[in-house]
Amino acid sequence: MAVIMTGSCQPATDRSRDMAVAAPASQLKIEPPLFFNASSLLSSRLVLCCGDTVVVEHLSDTGTHSWKAYYLRRSHLEMKMKTGRSCRVVGFEYLSGNDGRSDVWKSSPVVCSASTDGTVKAWDIHKGVSVWSSPAQSPMQDITVDPGQSVVVTSDSAGTIKTWKGSSGEELACFLSGFSETTLLAFSYKDSSFLMVGTVVGSLLALTCPALCEVSRHVVCDSFRLNLLLSSPDKKWIFTASKENFNSSPKVFYSESVCCPAEDEDIVCDSLPVSGCCAAVFLPSQPARLAVIQSDGLFTNKTLAVFDLALKESKYKKEPQAQQVACFGVELSQRSDVVLEARGNSTLLVADGNHLKVYTFKGELVASFQDHLQPISALCVDSFRVVTASRDLSLRVLTWRNDPEHGLTLESQYHLLGGSFTRSRGFTNVACDYSSIVASAESLDGKDVLKAYTFDF
Repeated sequence: MAVIMTGSCQPATDRSRDMAVAAPASQLKIEPPLFFNASSLLSSRLVLCCGDTVVVEHLSDTGTHSWKAYYLRRSHLEMKMKTGRSCRVVGFEYLSGNDGRSDVWKSSPVVCSASTDGTVKAWDIHKGVSVWSSPAQSPMQDITVDPGQSVVVTSDSAGTIKTWKGSSGEELACFLSGFSETTLLAFSYKDSSFLMVGTVVGSLLALTCPALCEVSRHVVCDSFRLNLLLSSPDKKWIFTASKENFNSSPKVFYSESVCCPAEDEDIVCDSLPVSGCCAAVFLPSQPARLAVIQSDGLFTNKTLAVFDLALKESKYKKEPQAQQVACFGVELSQRSDVVLEARGNSTLLVADGNHLKVYTFKGELVASFQDHLQPISALCVDSFRVVTASRDLSLRVLTWRNDPEHGLTLESQYHLLGGSFTRSRGFTNVACDYSSIVASAESLDGKDVLKAYTFDF
């Protein structure tokens, strides 16, 4: 795997996707993002990491450059990736990052990645160097992080789950799950850390973290892969579902009964009154408001249902309750998986094909965008901006704005280019903090890369 750091910024009016075919006379002027002050620029540093070597070249931060010169310079560095080992990036997450509470960001974000070459790596995004790398083992299958403890958790194709010390890469614990495919969710409850594991046979395992001692085990969807795990903002609920079983209903578990089970009490869980699930998300500013897109396996009109989760307690029993507060139809295409994200307490974003739609949780369409030429593969949403990653090898940056007349709106700003299709198939995932954006690109030769875009001050 390689890491590329680049800050190329494409104006919103330019629809060019492949710089190799751009006319030499075409000009690109690197300008400040619209939401930064005039002195701040996207970093134009291009860093390429191949194995244990790092190649660094600095591009001009300002001025006018031809697309041809930009493309040739990028291609020169990307060709050096041939010395790296073939591997796919199976996932990456920020272990540490910068938030929006400071005008100046001094710390460098650290992103951890897992790959099919069997290694886990931590990357310093601003410096463009590997902080540490684990020994190679079986191909990695999933990754998650616990930023509070600075712990990285991975699972591999041999069924081994491991925790790693985020600062050094030291292996902390190992758990043999016995399953070749697992889905991981780092979770905290009452100042204690846990790991939720969804298995290929539909069971949910709760382990302590980082020690990886089994706490409880529950059957959710027998014989189907449990591949969708979410935790509510108030940490009282765990959502579980299989995207493969269109006849089963998603289940919600009360966290206390999963993390601190009592011998004489039954597990506190309930099935939601929906059939099938292709996407779900908790709204971040509500304690336990959950949005679910129902799926019957056919790409036709789908229903998006919103529930508020609560616990009804009596003297002898605890019962979960899911009150439906909204339900509306969404039109979906047949071209790609659906991506569902949320902002605040009432805003939902649905990416389907190359369309991005913004709804209120009541179903009112706020905005619709079609900025990409190929399907959107991933979304990153926070209170400041939205970043879409697409198979067309570009990222689109959009920013939130409060309009006095129309309320919260989303505005499309600019593209970030990911290179040329001579080496890549497109972006597969994206994540961001307030000072950087990181995306994974699938390469034609099997040597996937992480590309990081940083904001300089």
